[in-house]
Amino acid sequence: MNCPILLIDANSFFASCHIALNPELADIPVVVGGEEKKRHGICLAANYIAKRQYGIKTGMAVREAREKLGDKGVIVSPQHSLYVDFSARILRIKRRYSPLVEPFSIDESWVDLTGTEYLHKTDSSEEIAARLQKDIREETGIPTSVGIGPNKIISKMAAEIKKPLGITKVDFQDVPRVFWPLPVKELLGVGRRMEKKLWLLNIHSIGDLANYPANILKKRFGLIGLILKNSANGVDYSPVSPASLNVAKSAGHQITLPQDLAGHENIQVIIHELSEIVGRRVRIGGYTGKTVGLTLKDTEFQYLHRTQSMPYFSDLSEDIYSTAVALLHRHWPHWKPVRMVGLSLSHLIKNSEEQLDLFGVTEKKRKLTRALDKIKDCHGETAVFKAISLTGVSVMLQNRWGI
Repeated sequence: MNCPILLIDANSFFASCHIALNPELADIPVVVGGEEKKRHGICLAANYIAKRQYGIKTGMAVREAREKLGDKGVIVSPQHSLYVDFSARILRIKRRYSPLVEPFSIDESWVDLTGTEYLHKTDSSEEIAARLQKDIREETGIPTSVGIGPNKIISKMAAEIKKPLGITKVDFQDVPRVFWPLPVKELLGVGRRMEKKLWLLNIHSIGDLANYPANILKKRFGLIGLILKNSANGVDYSPVSPASLNVAKSAGHQITLPQDLAGHENIQVIIHELSEIVGRRVRIGGYTGKTVGLTLKDTEFQYLHRTQSMPYFSDLSEDIYSTAVALLHRHWPHWKPVRMVGLSLSHLIKNSEEQLDLFGVTEKKRKLTRALDKIKDCHGETAVFKAISLTGVSVMLQNRWGI
């Protein structure tokens, strides 16, 4: 089997989940969007009818989408637990075909068919892909596209060629014909900022990048330049690893505020609540982290993102909060209002060791935190919280927990 790697991509996944539960929606435009009153009013997903016939795009304001649809179609609220459930069901089907399944996102996974010829009684990757696609559609109602290739990068890009319900096989020798004419932004790993940097080197297509001198790319971008050149040539040696997501790299949460908020003392309330969420998520996963990241978006939709490493690894919400507040005071003017606040903890490691301090202050914090976590485990997230969340500025208690 010369092309044993499949990338299975669920088509318009969020919208498809709602259609799978209510098949009557299959022939009309379906948009998944946030709540306009809480300023979460953007389109998260849309089915192909909405995209192609009405011009609905991901990130478009729900208000604009509603104007484009008129009295046609429906706009449904997101249900993330529903998407997780469908994703898990699809993963179980994929694992019937091979033990080597690596999730790439909630709606995409690689499947390595190497050595499964006797199981499937064929060495045709296209035939196996068609069976897998059919099983997923019949058992979950979710349509998928499949990319087939000799490695992960080629199969991932092949999956983008035919949507929905496409099956595309691309071998090494097909890369110049199929991928090189595409804009460089279509290459996995090239975002908007990297695209602009490549333009400055007169690199506009994947073929331009594939044939660009390696020494110049390395000098300009370092190791990432060589990786992108390899990707443009269809070279990828990374294996399909089922354990790739077993170790988290970061944990974070963000919230768009129902109204603009100014003043450090007010913004700190939001940071405190985010710290509680991020810290608890990290502790549940059994991790500690070292680098705190604070993201703020102003009323003109301009972002500020700053990070600071703590002197030691920690999973305590209090440590995350104090570090984030220091970033706030250092980088954000007191008078300037915010529209969105995000917080993250990165450089995570498994919590196998604890940093002790001379007077036992940290250990007291840990004992108190563990006690609070046990209460929340038994009685829910709203069983206990700090009084700062009752000051009137809080949005997390109301939006997330219903208080």
